[in-house]
Amino acid sequence: MPDSTTTLRPPLVTGDKTLSDVTRDICEPMARRPTALWWGAFSISVAALLMGVVAVTYQIATGIGVWGLNKTVGWAFDITNFVFWVGIGHAGTLISAVLFLFRQKWRTAVNRAAEAMTLFAVMCAGIFPLIHMGRPWLAFWMMPYPNTRGPLWVNFKSPLLWDVFAISTYLLISAVFWYVGLLPDLATIRDRSAPGWRRRIFSLLCLGWDGSARTWHRYETVYLLLAGLATPLVFSVHTIVSMDFATAVIPGWHATIFPPYFVAGAIFSGLAMVLTLMIIARKVMSLEDYITPMHIDRMCKLMLSMGCLVGLAYGTEFFIAFYGGNGFEQFVFLNRAFGPFAWAYWTMVVCNVGIPQLLWFRRVRASLPLVFVIAIVVNIGMWFERFVIIVTSLHRDFLPSSWAGYAPTIVEIATFIGSFGLFFTCFLIFCRIAPVIAIAEVKGAAHLKKPHAPQRESGAEKAA
Repeated sequence: MPDSTTTLRPPLVTGDKTLSDVTRDICEPMARRPTALWWGAFSISVAALLMGVVAVTYQIATGIGVWGLNKTVGWAFDITNFVFWVGIGHAGTLISAVLFLFRQKWRTAVNRAAEAMTLFAVMCAGIFPLIHMGRPWLAFWMMPYPNTRGPLWVNFKSPLLWDVFAISTYLLISAVFWYVGLLPDLATIRDRSAPGWRRRIFSLLCLGWDGSARTWHRYETVYLLLAGLATPLVFSVHTIVSMDFATAVIPGWHATIFPPYFVAGAIFSGLAMVLTLMIIARKVMSLEDYITPMHIDRMCKLMLSMGCLVGLAYGTEFFIAFYGGNGFEQFVFLNRAFGPFAWAYWTMVVCNVGIPQLLWFRRVRASLPLVFVIAIVVNIGMWFERFVIIVTSLHRDFLPSSWAGYAPTIVEIATFIGSFGLFFTCFLIFCRIAPVIAIAEVKGAAHLKKPHAPQRESGAEKAA
């Protein structure tokens, strides 16, 4: 007979918090003056952002000849960074929309920061194809609007144009999804604010939220619909990004495995970035009772599963290349592993396949410093993955006479650093002006912190 008195559920909120405790703990960091640690991080981020602004201004004024691109390697650092940042933005929609539809209550502690991270990462991604155009002031030509340019029109058959539509749609839906989820919390901040300009601003932002049953019903309906709209974007956006490569005839790119491979890699890198940010926010903002070891453990398990899929994709690529018998394809993959950029390839393999295997061990998942280091390593490895795919497929083409190497210039490196400055500047400002944890959703899951009540045995069970 099963023991009916030992059914326990891991707590989603620790510390025996009441509903008022939840509101106070999450709202108070926004009301307090910023700490020295926050100002230090903000100063470094703004300095990096200014470095990027200077680099982008210089290259727009001078031309993209200041990059290390050449006749053979026409895509390199800029497109690598574009794909990297689009991938970072994937975990936000995964955690918010997909896990919401699967009724995973533990997502409530991390979904708000993940959604904000999505918006900032997509903003960073948009910088690189824009400046890669050489004339970014003509970027509006990519939009299919009625114009007077005669027969000049966008090429709807190009996956580069599909990127414009997919990413702009992704940004729009993610922004609406994030803002709708904020409405109850904005109303909470409004009610806690003293009369004045702060209260008036939040009264405007919360769109007249009154907390009635009708308001909650409509909110939950809209949130569910937006989650249903956002879920296909998790798979479609990076699928379309992968078609920038998969629709080409260049060996190393022309592969049908790219769409699922890129989606798994995007979620993998996004989860690593969410873990990185939330482990820091957990300590700095004293949110240990809301971002618990259980949340970190489940995020680690998701990241491990995506890492295994990425490792399978690496092996499948090599298998397809040699099983297909195409000499050019075989050369590209041998060149990746043993050519001039072999150091980048093996860095990618170690960071994305080897080190994440440590997450199979519960003790590793329970150690926050180790998890933090592994998340950083995964982000490094995923950047090298995009670099390897792009550069090693281009620098050795069909004619040995046109082979060329590639090295980024200081302008490219400064632009990349500037994108991190933009990302962290936006995220630090977000932590100051909005709840980094969804207050209303955490309250809705707060009752799950208690164990199930023991069930009484029926007469038949006792007889058994």
